[in-house]
Amino acid sequence: MRALISRRCVSDLIQRVHLRGSFLVTRAAWNHMKTQKFGRIIMTSSAAGIYGNFGQANYSAAKLGLLGLSNTLAIEGQKYSIHCNTIAPTAGSRLTETVMPPDLVQSLRAEYVAPLVLWLCHEACQENGGLFEVGRGCVCCGAVRWERSLGRTVRQKNKSMTPEAVRDAWNEICDFTDASKPASIQVILMFRYLLDINTKEKLVLRCSCIRCCCVGQSSAVGQTLPEMSFSYTHMNCILYALGVGMSTREPDQLKFLYEGHEDFSCLPTFGVIPAQSAMTGLGSIPGLNIDFTRLLHGEQYLEMFRALPTSGTLTSRATVADVLDKGSGMVILLDVHTYSGRELVCYNQFSVFVVGAGGFGGKRTSQKAVVTAPLPDRAPDAVIVDQTSRDQVRQIHTVPQTALLFKRSGFESPILHGLCSFGFAARHALKQYAANDVSRFKSIKVRFVKPVYPGQSLQTEMWKEANRIHLQCKVKESGDVVLSGAYIDLHADASTDGLQSDLVFAEIGRRIRDAGHELVKKVNAVLGWEISKDGRTVREWTVDLKTGRGSLHTGASEADVIFSVSDEDFMEVVTGKLNPQKAFFSGKLKVKGNIMLSQKLEAVLKDYAKL
Repeated sequence: MRALISRRCVSDLIQRVHLRGSFLVTRAAWNHMKTQKFGRIIMTSSAAGIYGNFGQANYSAAKLGLLGLSNTLAIEGQKYSIHCNTIAPTAGSRLTETVMPPDLVQSLRAEYVAPLVLWLCHEACQENGGLFEVGRGCVCCGAVRWERSLGRTVRQKNKSMTPEAVRDAWNEICDFTDASKPASIQVILMFRYLLDINTKEKLVLRCSCIRCCCVGQSSAVGQTLPEMSFSYTHMNCILYALGVGMSTREPDQLKFLYEGHEDFSCLPTFGVIPAQSAMTGLGSIPGLNIDFTRLLHGEQYLEMFRALPTSGTLTSRATVADVLDKGSGMVILLDVHTYSGRELVCYNQFSVFVVGAGGFGGKRTSQKAVVTAPLPDRAPDAVIVDQTSRDQVRQIHTVPQTALLFKRSGFESPILHGLCSFGFAARHALKQYAANDVSRFKSIKVRFVKPVYPGQSLQTEMWKEANRIHLQCKVKESGDVVLSGAYIDLHADASTDGLQSDLVFAEIGRRIRDAGHELVKKVNAVLGWEISKDGRTVREWTVDLKTGRGSLHTGASEADVIFSVSDEDFMEVVTGKLNPQKAFFSGKLKVKGNIMLSQKLEAVLKDYAKL
């Protein structure tokens, strides 16, 4: 009983501070504003009030109450030139700095909200009854609009209205085709009155729906987050290696665990760490209503452009690539490019699933998504089993907020993050097929399926096809698949007769299959390649981007332009280490045919191939 009374007191306090406090201050100023026939009022609501938020029922109710109060004051004060508007700010504070990265809090300073408030208070501003989301210097006008379906009359003359009639008409009631967007209560009342007249019935009860037509999902696409900075030392690299199961008991793993080793290296999958905080930043994107206790990390893609330095400062730039409607939830594709100075080090694509946030009418698939791959239909070529440590997550779960988050998400005991299994599987493949040579690691893609509990054993099954290693990761004790559709692409071993460029053209071919029509529109030409090694041409390729969806095949005949380059110099151009113009003038890149088409190279090698 005492706990119940305490919760009620807290709820009453929230209402008194936010809703009643705003009402009392406004009432004290109202008559003065009426007398002088001028006034500007700004109510401070919240995204929690507009969209709702898990565990904040009292706060959400108070904040949405402010919006209703503001809308009415805007109507009543109009004739006195009293304007009332509402802001829903996202800003850093002493509260949010305990759960957000410091650089994100810094990007959400109050200074990025204040200019909007000052404008709304200015006598030249005629805005009235508006709602604005604001944060990071971005202002969204009319953040929420209400959309009303045409509905369906379910009451018949001289008959009772029944629940069954509502049930049978439910699809029509919720059909938003030709929906209206009422701007006031008078519009709704007039519409119902006219309906009564047209049907020659009084008091006809007409069922209709109102849904939130939020600009967030569509307008979020292309939104960028503030640049993130990540500084680290060799100790971070070592701790990460330990975290994904490396051990000093294995001599070939010392290069990842001892900074004095002559070949000390950072594991490639450490590349997700500098970019990971971008997921937290999704909460600051205007219009994206995210309950982080319902967010699942669905898939991950990581591509390396050079070996990670073992210490330094990296900067990351994140962009919302797409937002998808999966019905039961919303999928957000977040692209993050990470740089060391001006040099691109790696690219991550986070695919996050927000449970219960679907059904907003968006598209289900995206050409921007890096897709998983099916497993070969045969027994695995290699299997590696590693037992995880029961202490791997002890430190993180000593933080009360983290433990509470796991409980709210449905887990009674700590689990390993999917990116931990991701690291285990990647190092298994690197050991099995690349002798732990980090320079051969190109990319990895996985889908997270089930959680792993500390102490369970991870079993990585691998299939080798050329330079692609297909992966499936299981919990050995239960047989549950935890990573599916996964693969790792390796650069060709320079010590063999294989060409590094073969993997590049294989990737170009896959991109043509996925987005060939876009490349055709950009290039509209047939490009030929002559790849040489040790002074002789050993491979010819034709990239046909002139008709249809495009194609890739061997041989360089009938091309509009032919590029001749060594396998080594080609890889330098592709990875951005050698400028194509410099390669041409130095004689490393030779061009025959329409030389102007060399300007189209970037579209083939960068925009879609992402090489």
